[in-house]
Amino acid sequence: MKPKEITGLILAGGRASRMGGVDKGLQLLSSKALVTHVLERLRPQVGTMMINANRHLDDYAAFGCTVVPDADASFAGPLAGLLAGLQQAQTGWLLSVPCDVPRLPLDLAARLAATDADLAIPVMADGRTQPVFCLLRRSLATSLATYLDNDGRKVETWMLAQRHALVPFDQPGDAAAFFNANTLAELHSLESLEGRA
Repeated sequence: MKPKEITGLILAGGRASRMGGVDKGLQLLSSKALVTHVLERLRPQVGTMMINANRHLDDYAAFGCTVVPDADASFAGPLAGLLAGLQQAQTGWLLSVPCDVPRLPLDLAARLAATDADLAIPVMADGRTQPVFCLLRRSLATSLATYLDNDGRKVETWMLAQRHALVPFDQPGDAAAFFNANTLAELHSLESLEGRA
């Protein structure tokens, strides 16, 4: 699979309640917005880029990406953002990542694409899955819309019901690459890591 066949989607549409309700993707890390770090690492892996956001749409548009909000203003969670991306994508595949993982793997797309599944999810050495980092066929939009229409909200419940693959991310450095900033303390922790990098 070539990068031009994949649309990258950064999920920045949540409430960030654990970070005090601020817009997480716009918080600064090493003087740059978190979403900028993610863009820089994801952009070379895909053909086009989109950002799913429900607040500060103009601020996100300034990063040079199409901004796609959820279908409604209920902050329905990452699956709603994923559906918005699937419905807007012009490629056969969508690669989603959250906005708060500034060290995401530079080979994320390549490793997830090395399966013949309709949906690929990273699984860490300790067995934890990382479902919001997923590569999936655009044709799954219909299934996802049906799931959400029936009040489904659990990300893994829907994903594991598809023809999926769990892709090992158990190499040295993989765990650090998936470290995210859910709280201000974790953001400060990332800042110290960036300072040592």
